[in-house]
Amino acid sequence: MIKLLKNANVYAPEKLGKKDILIEGEKILLMQDSIEGYEGLPGVETYDLEGKIVVPAYIDMHVHITGGGGEQGPASRVPESQLSEFLKNGITTVVGLLGTDGVTRSVENLVAKARALTEEGMTVYTLTSSYGYPPTTLTGSVERDIILVPPMIGVKVAVSDHRSSNPGGEELIALATAARRAGLLSNTPGLVTMHMGDGEGRLDPVFYVLDHSDVPAKNLLPTHILRNPGLIDAGADLVRRGGYIDCTAGADDVEVESDAMKLYELLHREGVKLDHVTISSDAFGSQPRFNEEGECIGLTYASPKYLHRTIQILVREGMPLEAALQLLTSTPAVLLGQEGVKGCVAEGADADLLVLDENLDINSLFARGQVAVWEQEVKMKGRFEQ
Repeated sequence: MIKLLKNANVYAPEKLGKKDILIEGEKILLMQDSIEGYEGLPGVETYDLEGKIVVPAYIDMHVHITGGGGEQGPASRVPESQLSEFLKNGITTVVGLLGTDGVTRSVENLVAKARALTEEGMTVYTLTSSYGYPPTTLTGSVERDIILVPPMIGVKVAVSDHRSSNPGGEELIALATAARRAGLLSNTPGLVTMHMGDGEGRLDPVFYVLDHSDVPAKNLLPTHILRNPGLIDAGADLVRRGGYIDCTAGADDVEVESDAMKLYELLHREGVKLDHVTISSDAFGSQPRFNEEGECIGLTYASPKYLHRTIQILVREGMPLEAALQLLTSTPAVLLGQEGVKGCVAEGADADLLVLDENLDINSLFARGQVAVWEQEVKMKGRFEQ
């Protein structure tokens, strides 16, 4: 099936202005100022976007697709994600991973869920292991998981957190070297995503890797950088050294405002390059609260809806839309090794397209060329969704 999108105001994410977009199957076939001769032909669906904004659909680098939680016992385990929750929030590509619980939330289940969401219309990658070190894997090693299990693109570990195994610099070097080597052999990123906690060590183990090994900074992605001022300062230093950081969007209506403002300030620090920063949702991951004794005194979980809200806040505060979009499109695509395929509106790219109205509210979404959301009505749902 061929789809013709007329009168789109394209941000690719750079601002391109008015364009027509021709989609064949899952790919963008043509993008020109005007495409004629297709309207009315058999097998061609035409959509007049009437000047609405078209941007790359979002890439979420940190999602607990099988649910997280459990810090208050089995009843506090968060339910698994559903397809429509991603699509109605403009997300078509995610990296699925585990959290605190690497026992009842298994790597096997993670891979199966990733494959299910991909069958249903998204693009889903995974990371092996969870918080602990040594890592928990499917095949006996991180390297074998990344090379032999197709959704795998890297490994997850927790650093500087009371729930982590507190891996030191040498352990991170060993882990990152295995992931890097596997990435080369499997043509995947070989990414090491590090959950960062409130521990005093902050990013010290990451800097140790950079100072004492040849692992490229691009293979290391610490996340939850907005957690505290010290971690934000360390994250800025990492970017200045050529590294990448991931910042988590707020988990509720109040927190999303405060975290977006922290992000806005971080992005305006001297030497912090916009194209070395991403934001992610931590969706379906638990948001526990601990007292001074380390006791969990409350728990909720994150939603994917705060990613787009963060973009709206950044633009409201004066950031150009084309700049804000990089955080969820072109920069994640670089980290995934998918430049020119994901995170862009271009000929030959996947037809993952998000349509926004004049208020930057989500209007419609195309996922791999299929109409996933049209005028705020979800058209694609998971098999067992109501």
